[in-house]
Amino acid sequence: MLIAHDLGTTGNKASLHSDNGALIGSVTVTYPTRFAPGGIAEQDPEDWWRALTEATRELLARHDVDAADVRGLAISGQMMGAVLLDAAYRPVRPAIIWADTRSGEQADQLVGRIGAERAYKLLGHRLNPTYSITKVMWVRDREPEVFAKVRHVCLAKDYAVYRLTGRLATDPSDASSTNAYDQERGTWSDVVLGAAGLDPALLPEIVPATAVVGTLTSAAAGATGLRAGTPIVMGGGDGPLAAVGAGVVSPADGAYCYLGSSSWVSVAAPRPLHDPAMRTMTFDHVVPGHYVPTATMQAGGASLEWIADVLEPGEAGDRFGRLVEAAETADASSDGLYFLPHLLGERSPYWNPDAAGAFVGIRRHHDRPHLVRAVLEGVAFNLLTCVDAFREHGAPVDRVDAIGGGAASDVWLRILADVWGCPVRRRSIVEEANSLGAAVTAAVGLGLVDDFGVARELSEVTAEFTPDPERHAAYRERHAVFLDAYRRLEPWFEGRGGGGGTR
Repeated sequence: MLIAHDLGTTGNKASLHSDNGALIGSVTVTYPTRFAPGGIAEQDPEDWWRALTEATRELLARHDVDAADVRGLAISGQMMGAVLLDAAYRPVRPAIIWADTRSGEQADQLVGRIGAERAYKLLGHRLNPTYSITKVMWVRDREPEVFAKVRHVCLAKDYAVYRLTGRLATDPSDASSTNAYDQERGTWSDVVLGAAGLDPALLPEIVPATAVVGTLTSAAAGATGLRAGTPIVMGGGDGPLAAVGAGVVSPADGAYCYLGSSSWVSVAAPRPLHDPAMRTMTFDHVVPGHYVPTATMQAGGASLEWIADVLEPGEAGDRFGRLVEAAETADASSDGLYFLPHLLGERSPYWNPDAAGAFVGIRRHHDRPHLVRAVLEGVAFNLLTCVDAFREHGAPVDRVDAIGGGAASDVWLRILADVWGCPVRRRSIVEEANSLGAAVTAAVGLGLVDDFGVARELSEVTAEFTPDPERHAAYRERHAVFLDAYRRLEPWFEGRGGGGGTR
């Protein structure tokens, strides 16, 4: 058997797989996030480790697995964050995660020193405060007494791998999420690190996602219930591993959408996709020689989670299901009500950390179902702008496979199909897609399967939602209104500086 972990934004999902990656079962252990004014979003790396060890032990117990039968382990992790470690590899402060936007000043400095277009072609990404490099600069500039202790910088899954093996490394997919990685050369960027004034020695070595980076230490074995010496495969960032979990391992596999805390649309490609308007970004794939052009919004599923927290705080049971079901027949954009889903600033398509969420056109008769429907449509509208960016530049999006927790909703997938004007399909594995990708990566790294193509066989299509032409035509018109609402509010967003950063 194989074990995979997905260190996400809200918790760690541990999953058990057969030798070829097929899913057997999973366990999730949650952890908190500190959100605060000024664009702050932080987590405690010790919470990640606690969740990883608890989930592993529970997974073994629930499925009555002998630790001797576990042939290896790999990890998927949230990207674009910054874990700062001292000389003994201990965190010197809470981890700054992807959603943190407080380093706008540092992003502006890099733009001034490198140039936005040059950096985009070099990195595959815009220079922006959501990435790791400016977060490290922020700590150096604002917390010099803390930064004086820093000797290593890594990402979430890298820290977990270190705790498991005693070796600190990263892979190209996660490295490409730092804004410090030269995508053409496949190395840390001297240009960016020089402009940032940071020592390249802070960053870990880069190894393939399929590399056996080490074996489980005795201490980690005691904490997890696994056997010391169990091989640990490097793994990768959650976006590229989600692509594997969705069966998108080559350009012929089409597009997929991830509906998690952040949400994105992505394809596999043989080379980076550079959008002249810089609406999209490109990560390295965990599949060698491939890339993952992606358009990511900050608060996709997080917008639905927020409205549920507001409308049903602390409610037990399936509050998401209840709210979404009630919204199925409600009017929102058709009744002039729109939601701008920029609760955490925004990446694609605006790259504006000062963007904020907003209900526009709300009237006295609008109630709970209207508000939830507006949130579902607002995420779909924002992602349509991203889908259009791909379509304009030769990446066909004529069918989308949906994964992530939000993909369990028929209502939401039907809305997405009608808004995007193409079939949207649910796959059999949605919430465990990231860890499925990690398991396949482990299987490849350990030589248990020949290549990543096995991923196509491990998750099947279970439902397909085809667009209604009349509804799509109406949504196309309303999408223009949605875009206009943002354009009109953008000066106000920037004037109040609510996101904690600058463009």
